[in-house]
Amino acid sequence: MRRELESLVTQMHASGIAYEEAVREFKKSFILEVLSRHRGNQCKAARELGMHRNTLSRTIAELSIDPAQIRLGLRRPPQRARAVAEPLRHQAIR
Repeated sequence: MRRELESLVTQMHASGIAYEEAVREFKKSFILEVLSRHRGNQCKAARELGMHRNTLSRTIAELSIDPAQIRLGLRRPPQRARAVAEPLRHQAIR
């Protein structure tokens, strides 16, 4: 992983990406990953990130992340769609 990070830093530097922009993009990607892992739950994400929920909320606003979009993208299908998919899942398990 260290080599991949070093390669990415080299590419970003060679492309003329400013330090502040690089840090911003890293923060945004990292926070989006943790938020999606916790289905948009900011309290759980903040705990995993080791920061206060209010700090995470402020950082989300600063990075122009829309938490509603995260939740919408990870929402479970409607009950009737799950009812149709449920028998298929059980067949695959057997």
